[in-house]
Amino acid sequence: MSRKIGTIIIVLLLIFFLVEGYSYLHYRSVNAVSDAAFIKSDRLAMLSFKVGGKVVQMAKKENQPVKKGELLARIDPTDLETAKAKLLHKKAALKDKIEAARLKKRRLEETLKLQSAISETGIESIEKQIEATRFNIEAARTKLDKLSRDKRRFAQMLSKRLIAESDYENIQSQADALARQIDAMEKNLQALSVQKRKAKLAAKIARVNEKQIVELAKQIAAMKQEVKARDAAIAEMDRKIGYTVLKAPFTGVIAKKFFDAPKVIAKGAPVYALSDPKALYCEVLLSEKKLHGVRPGNRVKVTVDALKGKNFEGEVDSIAPTSASTFSLVPRDIASGEFTKLDQRFVVRIRLKEIDGLRAGMGATVAISRSAGESLVTGH
Repeated sequence: MSRKIGTIIIVLLLIFFLVEGYSYLHYRSVNAVSDAAFIKSDRLAMLSFKVGGKVVQMAKKENQPVKKGELLARIDPTDLETAKAKLLHKKAALKDKIEAARLKKRRLEETLKLQSAISETGIESIEKQIEATRFNIEAARTKLDKLSRDKRRFAQMLSKRLIAESDYENIQSQADALARQIDAMEKNLQALSVQKRKAKLAAKIARVNEKQIVELAKQIAAMKQEVKARDAAIAEMDRKIGYTVLKAPFTGVIAKKFFDAPKVIAKGAPVYALSDPKALYCEVLLSEKKLHGVRPGNRVKVTVDALKGKNFEGEVDSIAPTSASTFSLVPRDIASGEFTKLDQRFVVRIRLKEIDGLRAGMGATVAISRSAGESLVTGH
């Protein structure tokens, strides 16, 4: 009797193991199963300041929820604000210089206009006087020639006692007076020539002022460019001052706080790690031997170690076009002819339909149906 019972038990155990073994093998044949899976976040950001300085405020703690745009930390902006004030002062001083140069240029332009008008008018007037004086001299010389002839004729007549001596003396006086008048006009003509040269010299001086105006215009243009450079520097300083405030780029949870305030940090040093608990997905490193039949859209069952007895459904979102080792820092060199075949793994991304209870970093086990649209076979 006891022998029969033992035989029955052995047969039942054998049937049980056969059924379990078949179920296990069937499950593995219709599903690609892997334990190399992890829950990851699409939005996990390492937050840092774009400027260095003394952090005077850390507003959030680890595991604390934050909203987009909420203040996280702040750097003391005093040094940057002081630098901005110096730039503003230099810009104001430069604008004062520009205004002074504009005023000087405007005065020189007015002076040049007046000098040019005076020079042109003076030269024109002197030239007319010179022309009139030369005409008068020419006329006087013509008259003097006539008087000289009359004087010679009167001298002959006086020698013959044909005229009175007073008549000769009268024409002599006229000739002497006219000669003195011509001499005075010639001296006046020389004086007018000197005045003309002075007027032309004044015109040259006016042209020198014109060069000064051109030079001032160049200086003003250069200073305007410098003002633009100051404006750009001030705008850059405003950006840096804005960078002293660190705000949350999206709504999430503080995953890590790297230090406490006050602390002097360098540009780019990590301050907070921010994670979005709603942007979770599952990543699987799937062996190339298990890739057959796996394609985007296939249904997936996900279980995590932290949530025993709970299954999460999803579907294959994408499969990496290259193996995980393709971009390793030390790629394999097979040029020597030595080669050992290794099982390559490919990253498979799984879109989850439910994320309740999941956290980034959890280890998971996945079973990917090899036929899209079919239900996952229940099994181990």
